[in-house]
Amino acid sequence: MIRQNLVIPAPGRIEFQDEEVPPLPAGGLLLRTLATGLSAGTELTFLKGDNPALSETHDPELGLFLPASPPSAYPVTRLGYMEVARIAESRTDAFTAGEVVATTYGHATWHVSDPIHEHVVRLPADLNPLLGVYVAHLGPICANGILHAAADAAGPSTTRLADGVEGRRVVVSGAGLIGLLTAMLAQEHGADEVVIIDEDPRRRETAQAIGFEALDADDSGLVLKTRWRHGARDHGADVVFQCRGRVRALAEAMRIVRPQGTVIDMAFYTETSQALNLGREYHHNGLTLRSAQIGRTPRGTAPTWDRQRLSAETIRLLISRSLDIRTHVVTHVLPLTGAPQLLLDVAARRQHVISAVFTTEP
Repeated sequence: MIRQNLVIPAPGRIEFQDEEVPPLPAGGLLLRTLATGLSAGTELTFLKGDNPALSETHDPELGLFLPASPPSAYPVTRLGYMEVARIAESRTDAFTAGEVVATTYGHATWHVSDPIHEHVVRLPADLNPLLGVYVAHLGPICANGILHAAADAAGPSTTRLADGVEGRRVVVSGAGLIGLLTAMLAQEHGADEVVIIDEDPRRRETAQAIGFEALDADDSGLVLKTRWRHGARDHGADVVFQCRGRVRALAEAMRIVRPQGTVIDMAFYTETSQALNLGREYHHNGLTLRSAQIGRTPRGTAPTWDRQRLSAETIRLLISRSLDIRTHVVTHVLPLTGAPQLLLDVAARRQHVISAVFTTEP
């Protein structure tokens, strides 16, 4: 059997390659792709050639980036991490042929999955498969950000995502896909107010269409610190979720949070910048900066919190806010064959995408 797999053979080039699907081993699943989601921020870094993984290797044991040998990771043969598939054949009693699942294997038409070592999630019948692309990885990224705020506020024994946002004033920096889903999670879990900031007026319009207040990032610090007064010399957001991969966005997040408040950083950066002056608000207001990445839940929260539970929280959000997400967040739905051109258009700023989903069926 032949599958089509989207690859980047070199910077600025993207194409499909035909590959032989390996035999299905005992315990494995043969998956036929129904939909696959675009993670524009991450995928464009490979297309543009500025992803650090192209020149450095991350040593997971030491937690260090080290010079890669060879220095180039091209071709990039696995692109993307948001897939929905139907099980065409199962060689395990854990899953049944015909079931629809969410998992992560990249933009390919078929995949042989090892469910013991891969994160595979059954999707409920009442969830739109187009929204299922967020269940295995991207939604858990957002839920993990909320969990970091909960652990920061209530400690590692926290059992509720609400512990970090309930009754609190929350800012989400960035009205892209991760920012919008994070804002909805904060709202669903009882935040008193949720304000989204972004310098792009198109993204602010999307946030407003969903029902959020949206401010220009350049104006937000003074506006929100004037509005949100907790006491003398204590102004600003209780917690800020930084979801935009620009250093200046991180600097603005630190301007908005109240003294001794926390910024939960969920962004991926490929740039360096002088915009982040740690001698300003970070130092004088005694701030906490926490990096929340899907590879790690907050220290001490496992096994209560794991990827499976974060996926379950994602499913609840997707069902609760399905109309908002399908109407306003999923801005592009097109056949998988159109993926190369869309990625090139987004890289060249010819198209504006919040979330694109590629399908393999009419």
